[in-house]
Amino acid sequence: MRQGVRIAVDVGQVRVGIARSDSDGILAMPVGTYQRGKNDFSAVRELIDTHQVLEIIVGLPRNMDGSEGKSASEARRWARRIARKVAPIPVRMVDERLSTVSAHQLLHEAGRKEITHRSVIDQVAAGIILESALAQERTTGSPPGELISVQEN
Repeated sequence: MRQGVRIAVDVGQVRVGIARSDSDGILAMPVGTYQRGKNDFSAVRELIDTHQVLEIIVGLPRNMDGSEGKSASEARRWARRIARKVAPIPVRMVDERLSTVSAHQLLHEAGRKEITHRSVIDQVAAGIILESALAQERTTGSPPGELISVQEN
């Protein structure tokens, strides 16, 4: 397992949830939920400035049949933008099917009322994305997901 903090991002239409790992890649911890387009990039930048960040993992919301729709296109666009802002730190996309459903289920099981989910659901989903990516790396011995290429436009 590679050493270094990983940051995971769940990109939504309105909000962006962020989680981070410890430097050993064992624990995933929610960081926060941010307004998309307002303070989402600065929140990631602050984490990079505070921790030795190995990579950023962005959830790719594929459809159940594996195809990509509008949400996946938006997540890819966000990933390309952050990749340009944080280069040379790599940005990877990992399949996040059902992460939000799983996050709702976790919050429900923890006794949290559905009405209060909105404020934390994105960061919990980011934690689930991160846990999945860490497990994938432990299993395969390779970095998870698809590396986003930083191309000058």
